[in-house]
Amino acid sequence: MVGAGRIGRLSPLIPATIAAAWVVAIVAQATGTGRVLHHDALIEGGLPLWAALVLFAAAWQAMIAAMMLPSSLPLVRLFATVAAANDAGRAGRAVAALLLGYGLVWTAFGMVAFLGDLVLHHLVDTTPWLAQHSWLIAGGTLTLAGAFQFSKLKDACLSKCRLPGMFLLQHYRRGIAAAFSLGRRHGLFCVGCCWALMLLMFAAGFANLWWMAALTALMVYEKAGAHGKRLVPFAGALLLLWGTLTIAHPLWLPAPLGGTSY
Repeated sequence: MVGAGRIGRLSPLIPATIAAAWVVAIVAQATGTGRVLHHDALIEGGLPLWAALVLFAAAWQAMIAAMMLPSSLPLVRLFATVAAANDAGRAGRAVAALLLGYGLVWTAFGMVAFLGDLVLHHLVDTTPWLAQHSWLIAGGTLTLAGAFQFSKLKDACLSKCRLPGMFLLQHYRRGIAAAFSLGRRHGLFCVGCCWALMLLMFAAGFANLWWMAALTALMVYEKAGAHGKRLVPFAGALLLLWGTLTIAHPLWLPAPLGGTSY
């Protein structure tokens, strides 16, 4: 039961993890390592599938920490307070379990996206017309992300993420297993509202700092900003316009998305 009591403090390891993930991204871009870990390079690099999946999964963890964890800090902070008041002896382990459940959901999404991209590469390789018009894939991704901004699923999932207090009131239970389950549940809502935007990041590649910063700011503000609800359709309209222009003429294609080797 949620109760009032001792205020739980957010472990300094959490903001440190976010900061470290951004440092990794900056170093990866500065040194060119990010290109090596891009899903295109892993797929086309001749590595066994299991090795490519392992390398991608490692890079994807940094992406989760840098981009998705900041948007969930309100829930994590509130959960730490509630756990300290209701289950003080295991509060730290409960927060860790919450983050593990959350991270596993996003990791599963990343693996599905990677395997889906593998299928897409095979389709392009066996379809000469599509290989000659590869910008249609990037334009389609932009259009999909824009259209999803107007969907009922996006709105429903965002409503859960915007009200962490209500979410905890409905789903909080004491214990490590319950914390893991709550983190997994929150992760599903988070994926539900942000998956299409993260596909853009997936296409742009690991450690593309401009896309990381822009999409992180958008997702954080959609969830926690004072006018986040108003921003959602505005961002959707912009992405739809950009995707339509890209499909009509590839000169409108953003450089990071155009760099893919579909």
